[in-house]
Amino acid sequence: MPVVQPPCPCSTTMADTAMLCSEACFGYQVDLHKDLAPAQQAPEYWPDIVMRPILSGLASPVLSAPDASSPASTDGAEAALGMLRAKLDAIDNELHDLLIQRAETVRSIATTKSGVSIRPGREAAIIRRLLGRHRGQFPEQTIIRIWRELFAGSNSMQRNFTISVCDSDDGSAAMTQIAREHFGALTPLRIYGSPAQAIADVSSGQTMVAVVPAPLDDESPRAAWWTALLHHDAPRIHIVARLPVWNTRPEGAPRADAMAVAAIAPDPSGDDRALLGLEIAADISRARLTQMLINAGFSVGNTILRRVPGADDAHVLADVAGFVEDSDPRLAALTPLLRPPVVLGCYAVPVHSSQAGNAA
Repeated sequence: MPVVQPPCPCSTTMADTAMLCSEACFGYQVDLHKDLAPAQQAPEYWPDIVMRPILSGLASPVLSAPDASSPASTDGAEAALGMLRAKLDAIDNELHDLLIQRAETVRSIATTKSGVSIRPGREAAIIRRLLGRHRGQFPEQTIIRIWRELFAGSNSMQRNFTISVCDSDDGSAAMTQIAREHFGALTPLRIYGSPAQAIADVSSGQTMVAVVPAPLDDESPRAAWWTALLHHDAPRIHIVARLPVWNTRPEGAPRADAMAVAAIAPDPSGDDRALLGLEIAADISRARLTQMLINAGFSVGNTILRRVPGADDAHVLADVAGFVEDSDPRLAALTPLLRPPVVLGCYAVPVHSSQAGNAA
């Protein structure tokens, strides 16, 4: 009659053939039971009902690791996976419940305020806050993507949310991709061949935001869309964001820079830069221009100086640190100018992984 064999202290399964516990509990295969206490490896530790037949040579029960292919092992693994999947389902339900609550809150906000719904500065501040508290291996870029889609969904609830885009005809569709990254994959886009067309849609109220290429020093007069913002036309158009907001770009993502302009005043994010539009005499050098800005109290970044051959004046786009409003007293200290300076807009400083407080 076979001996009834309880489990080994090391939790391996006993069988009634082959060698004792694969000889592991006697130290021959320490890799299987290296963490077993010495007292547990001794034969006298085992229950007498097992050790008596072993020591007398009447039986050779074996303790071995469970066979991964055995039905019992497979059933156990499937049961564990089922529990984990059920946990994920419960988490998904909780996330969905929170999304429903968020949408209800957005709707309440929409009924208590007037005007356009987008607040690029607040959106940037939210993303920075979330990245600062993020932990674990879930990618930071995915956190940004999730919340960008949440912002897009919220904006679409409050009014017709359509974006106009100026894209090049080189086939890269870089501006279109950047616009979708920032304003939502399913947000309606109107694609144009010139920045003036895209911005005209914003002025007429047909779209909420225009995404246009970032200004360059050597751009053509047709591409220098920012000069039109110097005139304070109604409605007044501002630069409200610099795109993309995430400077760590994955492989295959466009490396181009863009600006988002809208018929709203920019809002602060807590870490911002401002863009000033100036009109100066054509003979003022770039070095003198920079010194003018410094003397007025600005911390100067990049400056774009656009001169037209034969003209007496030149247009300047100056990127300066901080959030600047029309009432900023430093603007009055800028001299000499041909006309008062104009705050063309402000944008949240794009996020780097090192700024998030948690490396990806």
